[in-house]
Amino acid sequence: MKGSRPEQAVLTKDTDLSKTDETRAVIEAMVDGLNDHRIADIGEFFAHGFRWMGNQGCGTKTGLQEFQDNWQRPFQAAFSDKVCIDEARLYMGEWAAAFGRQEATHSGEFLGIAPTGKRVEIRYMDFWKVVDGKIVDNWVNVDFAHVAAQLGVDLFNGQGWEAYDRGERTAPRPDNQGGTA
Repeated sequence: MKGSRPEQAVLTKDTDLSKTDETRAVIEAMVDGLNDHRIADIGEFFAHGFRWMGNQGCGTKTGLQEFQDNWQRPFQAAFSDKVCIDEARLYMGEWAAAFGRQEATHSGEFLGIAPTGKRVEIRYMDFWKVVDGKIVDNWVNVDFAHVAAQLGVDLFNGQGWEAYDRGERTAPRPDNQGGTA
């Protein structure tokens, strides 16, 4: 990149590394709580006014009540017998991150798709900030398109870039770069 660059890692530049163990304990207990399907008392881990910021299709929740009403309950209504499997977790001061999958049964309506009873994999990434023993921010990316595909619905109508990987379509190239990324 030529010229000036935007400042990077603004949110983590002043993290207090002495908080790493405390953050780890909060996140590990919270994941156990989610795996136990806790809703009513999940505030043990989240600040009352925390922010949950999801990708398109997931929405943004402000506060514990919105998280419970507009994420946890609809998710549990759509997917039963679920288990969360973090494949990796990273901790740095007040910050934690994880990626992994949930395995669940599609037992309720999801994105307008009637229950199929199929077992699905729900991929995700989470980034948390913990302050005073509670999660205050949670950035989330849940791969709803992958879930829909497992249920027989292509949200991209055949235009997903996987078609390039399968050789079904030719990937376009910028006119000025001669085919390099």
